[in-house]
Parts: sequence; structure tokens; C-alpha cells
Amino acid sequence: MSEAISNTASALGNGPLSEELLVRHVHPLFSRVLQRGGIYLANHSLGRPLDQTADDVKEAIDLWYQDMDGAWGPWLSEINAFRERTAKIIGVSRADCVVPKTAAGQGLRAVLNALDGTPNVLATRGEFDSIDFILKTYQLRGRANVDFLDPTERHDGVPLFDAGEIAKQIRARKGKLDLVIVSHVYYATGQLLEGVARVIDASHEVGAKILLDCYHSEGVLPIGLEALGVDFAIGGSYKYLRGGPGACWLAIHPKHLSDSDSPTLRTLDTGWFAKKDTFAFQRPEAPLLSSGGDAWLESTPAPLTAYQSRAGQQLILALGVERLRQYNMMQQSHLERELRDRDVPARTLPARGAYLLMPHPDASGFCETLARQGVIADARSGHVRFCPDILNTRDELTRAAAIISGAL
Repeated sequence: MSEAISNTASALGNGPLSEELLVRHVHPLFSRVLQRGGIYLANHSLGRPLDQTADDVKEAIDLWYQDMDGAWGPWLSEINAFRERTAKIIGVSRADCVVPKTAAGQGLRAVLNALDGTPNVLATRGEFDSIDFILKTYQLRGRANVDFLDPTERHDGVPLFDAGEIAKQIRARKGKLDLVIVSHVYYATGQLLEGVARVIDASHEVGAKILLDCYHSEGVLPIGLEALGVDFAIGGSYKYLRGGPGACWLAIHPKHLSDSDSPTLRTLDTGWFAKKDTFAFQRPEAPLLSSGGDAWLESTPAPLTAYQSRAGQQLILALGVERLRQYNMMQQSHLERELRDRDVPARTLPARGAYLLMPHPDASGFCETLARQGVIADARSGHVRFCPDILNTRDELTRAAAIISGAL
């Protein structure tokens, strides 16, 4: 952990986060991005980077200039550190459970390509576009049989998925299902899938494996993937972990990791870093894999993403996801009150991730209007999404509500 982040963690203590403490001790870590001005409420989209991030990336580049091939020693160490930090954040006991990827969809493909034959897949209509697109492409090419579940409930006009109904649909496909895919928090609505354990249990009852999309829950709420028992999970640092694009991962439950040369699960998405004794350059006719999660690695990795995500991961670990969750919920409540006091139809789901919604017939156009007035938000499925974070003050949220109301 960097000295600046370590000192910040010590200054904050162990109690609940407060705006006064955050402004005094955390905001200085973001001096560059806070100079931009405006009110940034798209923290659920592209997270704002720490000042340290630029220095971290420079460190990686400097190693290249100074040491050339010698840079690979520290580069590989940092990639392993990325895996260790991710494992702590998502709640798995082994760093090699985490396989670095450049996109979450890459993790999905690795799982699909580890299943025999033409797998039968069940997913929801609420999965992120990339996941949906990959599944439909596999189906079109005859590489998977995919069924999609529609939302079955609504809250305040927002379509929702019910864990019990998903579990029911899983059990109805007993003996005809290989993989289930659901989101922990749904990207378009922010719905937290309460009772996800019921979906996991139902999947295992019928002999299927389950993949959980954690992109909108990593860093937002405690996950505990290993305790949940999911077979696979995907996520990344683009959003709440402030790590930018490319710093993603596939997580594999330890029960699927073998220490033998012939693991029971092996993916076609592979490369020389998955080889046993990678740098021995041996080429037996039957490929020998590394042990554990290293058998899921691919070709030459991208070290810069491990550096660009380092500061954000360190900050999350220093502050604690539980405290961040509590503080974010307080901010959402404040913003919701300010909007409702101005007759803005804010929508907050009973179980949700880090942001709230506002319906609008031209949500994308309305976001452009807000941007011209200094409020940055984004739109999905007929709603504008507003996500406060630790860099937003209550005064900012109050001003944002006034601007939103005026724009309406």
C-alpha cells in the first residue's frame, strides 16, 4: 500500500466515514481530477482516478525504459499483486483463483470454452450488452444453446428479476442445463439480486455451473464469492475501483482448481503462460498445464493494467467495502430527498447497488442537457443514472438536484 493511502487510512480510523473526514483526508488524493470542476455523478461508469494512478503507470513505463527485458520481473510481480488484491476484495482465499482479463466478456468466453460439447445456457435479459452479445453470437454459430429469462416483477415502473423465479426456471431444466449466468447487481437498473444464493443452490441441484457478473457489485458491497459457492465470476476495475479499462478478471472457485497436469476443467482460451514451467520452452505433444488457476492464464499478459488499477484497489482495501457501502447509501438517500423535494421522479429500488434512477423519454438527450450545465450522468433503458461517491459533497448533490429540476 502506498504511504499516502496508508496515512489516509490511519487518519480515518475505524469508524463510519463522514464527509468532513473524507474531504480532509481522501479528497487530496484526487487533486488532479477534482480540478475539472462540475458535478460528476457517473461514478458507476468510469471511476475517477487517484493522483497516484499516474505515478503508478509511470513506474511501469520507467521500468521498460530503464531495464527493457528486465522489467518483466517487477511487471509479473505486480500482476500477481493485482490478483491478490482482487481476491481480498471479492472474497476468495487464493490469489490464483483470479485470472486477469482485459474484459469481463473475455472471462465469459473462457468459461464457455471450458464446457464440453454444445452447452445449454440460461441467462437473463438483464445481462450487460457484451455478455448478451457473446451469448447470442455463440448461439448463432451453434456453439451454445441459450435461453433468456425476462424480468417478472416491477417496482415503481422498473423491471426486476426475482431470484425465486430464476431458481424455479433452473429446476424446470433439470438434466438439460450446463451453465447459468446472472448479475449480482444489474447494470441498467442497479437492482441487487436478493437471494442470489437460491439461484446458486438451484444451479448446483440440477448439475449446472453458475457464473455471477460482479461488475456492479465489486467495491460497492461485500461479495464473499467463495462463501457464496459460485463456480465462476467476472468483474473489473473500470467503475468503482477507479482502475480504468482493461483491468478485469475471471474468478474460479477453488474447488475447480486442480494441482495436477490434467485438471477436470480446462479452457480452450489458453496460451504459453498457462504452460507448466512456462519459461522452460518445452513442447510436448500433450500440453502440460500449470497448477491451480494459472492453468487458466493465456498468452503474454498486459502488465500496465495491473499498475493502473493499483491505487484504486489499495484505496478500496484501506477504506473497506462495508464502510463505503454505508456511506454511499446515505448519499443516495440525500440525493433522493433533494430530487423528490423538487418533484423530480427519483426511483430507488429496495435492494440496489450504488446509484438511483430517473425515468425520462429521452434519457440520453437529457444527459447531454445536464452535461452542458455541469452535471455528468448517463442513461440506460429509459432512465438517467445518478451515482454519488466519496468525492461528492452534500452541497454538490443539492446543487445537482436543483440543476436537474431546472433542466426538466
